[in-house]
Amino acid sequence: MTHLAAATRGANRGHRENRPESPERAPVQVGAFLRNGELDLPESEDAMTQVNGEAGSTLPRRQLGRYLLEWRSRAGYTQAKAAQLLEIGATSLGRLEKGENSRIKSRDIQAACDLYGVPEDLTAALVGLARQANVKNWWHQYGDLIPKDFDVYVGLEAAAAKIVTYQPELVPGLLQIADYDRALAASRSHDTEDERERRVQLKMQRQRIVTRKTRPVTLDVVVGEAALRRIAGSRRIMAAQLRHLADQSTEDNVEVRILPFAAGFPNGVSMPPFVVLHYGQAAPGEPVEPSVVFLEGIVGNLYIEDSDDVASFLRSYDGIRDAALDTSGSRQLLRQLAREYGSAP
Repeated sequence: MTHLAAATRGANRGHRENRPESPERAPVQVGAFLRNGELDLPESEDAMTQVNGEAGSTLPRRQLGRYLLEWRSRAGYTQAKAAQLLEIGATSLGRLEKGENSRIKSRDIQAACDLYGVPEDLTAALVGLARQANVKNWWHQYGDLIPKDFDVYVGLEAAAAKIVTYQPELVPGLLQIADYDRALAASRSHDTEDERERRVQLKMQRQRIVTRKTRPVTLDVVVGEAALRRIAGSRRIMAAQLRHLADQSTEDNVEVRILPFAAGFPNGVSMPPFVVLHYGQAAPGEPVEPSVVFLEGIVGNLYIEDSDDVASFLRSYDGIRDAALDTSGSRQLLRQLAREYGSAP
């Protein structure tokens, strides 16, 4: 069975989890709407997340908590004052903002959004997050409860301390140049030109987590040789993209390795592209948040928190990384191919 099949099978498993409380964190920008979208909400205003006796994935709740903390801070309310106005306990609001509440009333989320002045489209998304089922691994189907144009992954990425990714056929998004991304976007015939450009600009904004001066995210990347050989747009664009990839790999927080064709199939399987997001440690051996594996799909995305499944992906990544060229050899290959692209007519 492939890792993807095993992960999908595990998406409905629940596991009991005891986690230490993490300190309140500064507001961060999480998620994004790419277009104005409408969400057809269920009729019941009192819908809650379903609890089946076992603690499930806290990922949707953590995302919800980040937004509530951010917008409360924007509105200028202390936690105590907001709790008073919402007629709930300050402790309950604190747990909600940390993603630690297992039972969340949609009407409470609606009330908080009204108090904080959250836009209607974002309010719909937050109510959708509150209604997600408690499962250890979360399959997020586009447009199911959460508006299709709300990007859950962007928030997870923005909060990560380290990102590990294997991309066999594409340059990773955080290392793409705008023209490379535009070349990819040009094939999306169902999007307007303005929508495609907005997506490109969103990706460029996402890349700030790599280049910022204060606590930039650490990137550990393996890119398949196919990504270097397959032309996106033109040879000129590929030359610029590979030079950029080589230049970025010289930064202290970025490691790029190339898996050459000659390496065959590490671990004896063909792995899909995947991302592992790590969130640092509050104390030795105590992660701030559980690590998450992200698998992107056409009709939805899979978010994996089960610790055994995450460990399985990391073991596979180690095998791929070991089979790849080292950082120096990878940079040399990138610059060599960039020269070849640049010199060709």
